[in-house]
Amino acid sequence: MELPVSTAAPVFTPEVEEAIATVRDDVARLHGELVRYGLVIWTGGNVSGRVPGADLFVIKPSGVAYDDLAPENMILCHLDGTVVAGTPGSERSPSSDTAAHAYVYRNMPDVGGVVHTHSTYAVAWAARGEEIPCVITGMADEFGGPIPIGPFAIIGDDSIGRGIVDTLTGHRSRAVLMQNHGPFTIGVSAKDAVKAAVMCEDAARTVHIAREAGPLIPIPQDRIDSLYNRYQNVYGQSSDVRR
Repeated sequence: MELPVSTAAPVFTPEVEEAIATVRDDVARLHGELVRYGLVIWTGGNVSGRVPGADLFVIKPSGVAYDDLAPENMILCHLDGTVVAGTPGSERSPSSDTAAHAYVYRNMPDVGGVVHTHSTYAVAWAARGEEIPCVITGMADEFGGPIPIGPFAIIGDDSIGRGIVDTLTGHRSRAVLMQNHGPFTIGVSAKDAVKAAVMCEDAARTVHIAREAGPLIPIPQDRIDSLYNRYQNVYGQSSDVRR
């Protein structure tokens, strides 16, 4: 489903213009991290970032090679998913997941970044419709428990976004495995969501290999809670990316 393009001419304050430019730079650069960590193939996958101080977000164009992504061809969108006409990149079609990202931003106001990948091991868990159990301390630190499965949903409208929001609302995990599809992650910023995507695939791979070798040993819930609290609130210093 092709998203409509807004016809309203953009008029932004200097502060918002500066914020848009910063998010464009960040989102363009962060797509390289998906390639660096082997989370995507061809042109699949996407990163988006909310523009602070405005009801806007930036996302990649559809079908453009990662090597060709640049700040000027990132696409600026309203929170209803429509493209902001007359802005750099607006002549292109936005990612096919734009409606899903927009739904997340509208319904999860604390989310500043959304990432989707087709990383191999996370997709394998999604293909089985199986959550990743929390059996390693790194998962307890980062996700505070298992990485859950979201419902099956078709690309093109906001169905995937609804599944993400319904699954992650009230859940400590910043990653969801959409059934038969793959992982989506959220974060306080686009960089934070990319980190969650990297850690999600690492957990998916490690737990898969462990289960192939023998039975998994569960971590007691009280230990998971303790690990999560320490990592999120004590370890390192606060920043836009959890350490």
